[in-house]
Amino acid sequence: MIEKNLTKFSKLPRHSKSMLFMNIKSCGQSLDSEYRGKNLKKKFQEFKMVQLDKVSSGIHWVEKYRPECLEDLVSHKNIIETIEKFINEDRLPHLLFYGPPGTGKTSTILACAKKLYNPNQMSSMVLELNASDERGIGIVRGPIKTFASTKILFSQKSYKLIILDEADAMTQDAQNALRNIIEKHTENVRFCFICNYLNKIIPAIQSRCMKFRFAPLKFDQIKSRLDLIVKQESINITDDGIESLIELSNGDMRRVLNVLQSCSTAFDVVNSENVYKCCGIPSKSSIKQIMKWMIEKDFSSIYRNVINMQLENGYSLSDILRGLHSQVLQRDFPTEIKLDILDEMAIIEENLSAGGSEKPQLAGLIALFQKARDYCK
Repeated sequence: MIEKNLTKFSKLPRHSKSMLFMNIKSCGQSLDSEYRGKNLKKKFQEFKMVQLDKVSSGIHWVEKYRPECLEDLVSHKNIIETIEKFINEDRLPHLLFYGPPGTGKTSTILACAKKLYNPNQMSSMVLELNASDERGIGIVRGPIKTFASTKILFSQKSYKLIILDEADAMTQDAQNALRNIIEKHTENVRFCFICNYLNKIIPAIQSRCMKFRFAPLKFDQIKSRLDLIVKQESINITDDGIESLIELSNGDMRRVLNVLQSCSTAFDVVNSENVYKCCGIPSKSSIKQIMKWMIEKDFSSIYRNVINMQLENGYSLSDILRGLHSQVLQRDFPTEIKLDILDEMAIIEENLSAGGSEKPQLAGLIALFQKARDYCK
């Protein structure tokens, strides 16, 4: 029964989860007073802590540690200061946030919404939609148009806020229809478009918004947040584990939290080896071993060894290629040879992304290194 309830709990909105925590605590306080001086008090205290731990552990860390206000954001201070100034002066424009995933775009606009409106106003003043789920013109003519055209009486703010996450997935027709709504209802609503690829947003929308690029997070920015979470969750993590987490994230804070939660659940210690295992990506030692085979062994031995390594660890050839890319750059190959290897590796990666079979592409990769090795002799 408890497990079923915890499953239901994970699907609740954030404010409902907070209310549940408060109810558990208040229930504990009332029973504490009722059974003061009795053995039941101690037993209930233990039960209460167990239930709180279970409820807390059921929350996804990406949501659990999402910044609640603008001051909690660890990066892009210039962007945050600019937006905060617009809010304080009550002249917020339409916004367009773009950049790689996990860089704080959604967290920033949600923190802005909490600064603009009190909790009781959020449901009536903020409309948050994931444009990748409903990407056609129907969503524009329906919920968006209805929300934008209605006004809330006696509201402190004169405008509402519409957040369109993954807006680059919307069709051209839907974006063109949005352009007209932006023009017609500017006094009543502000739009915030969030996307990964700016070129997929039509110029007509781009010209009506103030654009902010969210760059990948830097090492120090991720580490400061990571240290806080590690301390909060009492995680046994090593220095090389932290470095591997941040290196594999490529500046994506969401990925850091996902891998950290998986790794801390699966292993007692979060170290570099376990982080790579959780990601299913070849470790640095594995890539160096493959590179050594490429240079020293014959074609058949290399092919057999790499295939066995893939079967044992579940590595994809694309991940091996990315690892070998950095190894080639570090090696002291002649410039012409290095250029040829990198060029051919790019072709192999393109073939894989187009759906090519891994085994023929692996054979081509090994042949490439064999030719380069023979040429260097």
